[in-house]
Amino acid sequence: MNTAGAYIFKDVTLLITHYNRSQSLANLLSNLQKLNCQFEEIVVSDDGSEMAHLTLVQELQDQYHFKLITTPKNKGLGNNINKGQAAVATPLTLYIQEDFEAKTIFPSKLQTAVALMHEKPEVDLVRFYAYFEYPFLKPVRDGFYEMLFSVWKPGYRKFYVYSDHPHLRRTNFCTKFGPYREGVKGDDTEYDMMMSFLSSQGKAIFYRDFNGLFTQRNSTEEPSTMRRNYLRESQNPLVKAMRHIYRHFKFNRDYAFKYPTKKS
Repeated sequence: MNTAGAYIFKDVTLLITHYNRSQSLANLLSNLQKLNCQFEEIVVSDDGSEMAHLTLVQELQDQYHFKLITTPKNKGLGNNINKGQAAVATPLTLYIQEDFEAKTIFPSKLQTAVALMHEKPEVDLVRFYAYFEYPFLKPVRDGFYEMLFSVWKPGYRKFYVYSDHPHLRRTNFCTKFGPYREGVKGDDTEYDMMMSFLSSQGKAIFYRDFNGLFTQRNSTEEPSTMRRNYLRESQNPLVKAMRHIYRHFKFNRDYAFKYPTKKS
């Protein structure tokens, strides 16, 4: 709903996960306020941040009136999402990690995404950002596309239907697809949810011009807290080729054997 220039999302809770990046969190909250986005509630789930960051987060709470969910020690991405999602009461959740910044067009596209979720009860997720375009898309409307997954389609990028990048989802997401895996690295948490989403026949919609909605901010003052190894990040041609071959094997193997339930 748009009233006098404000975008009011009564069915939506904004869920932000945070860890030791309080300036990034402040930037995101200020950014969405400047875009006149108003949500039924805002939940910030903190993963045991250092006291200097947590103190600033508590100051931000006074300013933006969000619900703050904390933990006495760092427990990883899976726990951080799970405890944050458990605090959401609205039918829809807009999930954004603290290092993103929305662009001017985002509120109107979020309106469309909310409408699509109401129109299409079979859809579980609407994605707003990615590192690459999903390879198999079917037009829906207004720049949104249905993501078409089949294990028989070529390439391993077909598996990336789910992502932790900014997205709108139904609040019963963890009931349908299971809780996020805890006690493992963030990449493993995301990978397991990706496979669970596919094995449970999750349905997702993708905004094709994803670079037009969000910018991911990783400043020198608050760099990414995600740590990846050399093999994941290297641009060496031989390493990249080996990585592609490995992913082809791993993704298809895991889909066939580790997550066999609920597939058609």
